[in-house]
Amino acid sequence: MAKLTHGLNIGLERHGETIFLSLKIIGTLSHEDYTRIIPIIESAICNLKHPQVNVLIDADELTGLELRAAWDDLKIGLKHNNDFGKIAIYGHKKLQAIMVKMTSWFISGEAKYFEDKTAALNWLFD
Repeated sequence: MAKLTHGLNIGLERHGETIFLSLKIIGTLSHEDYTRIIPIIESAICNLKHPQVNVLIDADELTGLELRAAWDDLKIGLKHNNDFGKIAIYGHKKLQAIMVKMTSWFISGEAKYFEDKTAALNWLFD
């Protein structure tokens, strides 16, 4: 069986006004990935007065980010900056640490980088 070079797994749980979004990214994050992610986020928060979106991004197998995907990330951050509470990015590469810094510029919530997935989950649910 060949090694998977690109993949995106999206999970969503809603508890009242709080939404937990989990993303597992394998390979390069693309604009096409955002065409899947954005409608899920917008559908989940569309009828909520004060949504609180907490996100776990498992980027341990992330290898890159398309420029257009970075633009998509910026747009969703600007449009819904007050809707994001906590964003935990899990991985083992410098790219993920840079993503946290970029993310924190465009959301009102907190963004943190973790090398341990359990610590990331504990922080999200603390």
